[in-house]
Amino acid sequence: MILEIKGLKANIDTKPILNGIDLTLETGRIHALMGPNGSGKSTLSNVIMGHPAYEVTGGEVFLDGKNILEMATDERARLGLFMAFQYPVEIPGVTVGRFLKRATEIRSGSEGMNARSFIKELRSNMDFLEMDQQFINRYLNEGFSGGEKKRMEVLQMLMLKPSFAVLDETDSGLDIDALQIVAKGVNHLRSDAFGALIITHYQRILGHVKPDVVHIMYNGRIVTSGGEELAHTLEAQGYDWVRRQYGSPADAPKQTV
Repeated sequence: MILEIKGLKANIDTKPILNGIDLTLETGRIHALMGPNGSGKSTLSNVIMGHPAYEVTGGEVFLDGKNILEMATDERARLGLFMAFQYPVEIPGVTVGRFLKRATEIRSGSEGMNARSFIKELRSNMDFLEMDQQFINRYLNEGFSGGEKKRMEVLQMLMLKPSFAVLDETDSGLDIDALQIVAKGVNHLRSDAFGALIITHYQRILGHVKPDVVHIMYNGRIVTSGGEELAHTLEAQGYDWVRRQYGSPADAPKQTV
């Protein structure tokens, strides 16, 4: 499958945030998106998933030739898009087990799926992520630590088996053990049928999930793309060289890898 973003522009509260994003993602490849605060990374992820607070003012987003900008968020998810949030919200009154069973049924198109097989797969994935089995009966994210919430995001991803996952700074605030668990989940799904866009400020998660392509975003555009070495350059030099070279949005070239 191919997720193709062409000339995407978006505002929030009439303020332009995305100034023309061109990006092509394919299943079978892991893309990393890096950039300083305020460059538009999280806005891009929210626009891809259809967050109502953002107004698309130009461009197109296609998933295997289908214009997803015309679709509701749940329709995009049914097609195979998934987003792991930087700040997962608490949903009181809905248990983890009930939430995941219903979401898995909708994603697979199998109403009334076999409860025994579902629980077996859920417990197996929880063991894989080193999660306490009692979380099944807890309300979704309620009272969870930051690391527990991030593991829950990855558990959802493992159960739903999306074609494309957008991880919006899932690594933020994690200690090294939790970071390795999150990376373990992404690598477990890595295949010709799965692609991911990992949004991050830091190179450290990319030491555990090797990206095929690294993109640098600045002033609402992707200003350059390259291999894994680009992340190492950022780690060594920071974003000052990006600001010096691409200080004006008008000078930022549009690139697609």
